[in-house]
Amino acid sequence: MRRGFGQVFNDHVAAPNILAENGTLFSAGVPVLSAHREEKVRRLAAPDIAARKGGEPIVCLTAYTAPIAAALDESCDLLLVGDSLGMVVHGLPNTVGVTMEMMILHGQAVMRGSRKAMVVVDMPFGSYEGAPEEAYANAVRIMKETGCQAVKVESGSTVPATIAYLVQRGIPVMGHIGLRPQAVLVDGGFKAKGKDEAGRLKVLEEARATAEAGCFAIVVEGVAEGLAREVTAAVSVPTIGIGASAGCDGQVLVVDDMLGLFDWTPKFVRRYADLKGEIERAAADYARDVRARTFPGEAETYYAKKT
Repeated sequence: MRRGFGQVFNDHVAAPNILAENGTLFSAGVPVLSAHREEKVRRLAAPDIAARKGGEPIVCLTAYTAPIAAALDESCDLLLVGDSLGMVVHGLPNTVGVTMEMMILHGQAVMRGSRKAMVVVDMPFGSYEGAPEEAYANAVRIMKETGCQAVKVESGSTVPATIAYLVQRGIPVMGHIGLRPQAVLVDGGFKAKGKDEAGRLKVLEEARATAEAGCFAIVVEGVAEGLAREVTAAVSVPTIGIGASAGCDGQVLVVDDMLGLFDWTPKFVRRYADLKGEIERAAADYARDVRARTFPGEAETYYAKKT
């Protein structure tokens, strides 16, 4: 039987490792040297990312599914399971309606699909803003049920104390300052931050407080180039920009935006593909072939063996 992508992908991410009596490790039926294999697939972790401050730019994209995670893994240092999945995968109007169960389900998929990149899972709205003990319980649940290496929180004025609480108890945390999508209902939309002097000082204050609380990195979203550079210089941890210029220590984009799956994308997005157009053309070709009864053809049809 022909092996499709699904079968090959399942072999890649889910094949059991079997240790033979002679000590040889087999994966997907193929003998491998365990030490060599472990070296090749060692995941990046929070200390690796923190050490990149001022060095080689950190490459990050969002990922929500196992096949996309597998495709991105080799090129990315970080895969962010962002709560943006509520909008780009589930069609919600914003991220406020995203649940713990949604984040865990997609986090599990991304962990199955990736091997090398560090995986960070967003804590959804309502899961960390209350008591630090509740935030800790939710963070532990996310990490245990997904196997991810860290969680991310949006760093409002009350959040640094919670970040410190989590970090002190062994939870690696990434912060998020500037435009905070979970605050969309308070802000009245997705609005850039730091446009005036008061806003600039607030962003800087949030950045310093987030770094001092123990985050290993900070996402900086929707701020002007000068302020992004100022924030990057003001904190000792890497900054990862989205709509914050090349002045940050790394960059992140929503993968669906980068791949061209939507008609409209924000100003800060550079499209590297036109997957929406490709999908529409493929669907139209498929529909034409089905209606013309040219699919399936001989190459796609099973026949009984001749006796």
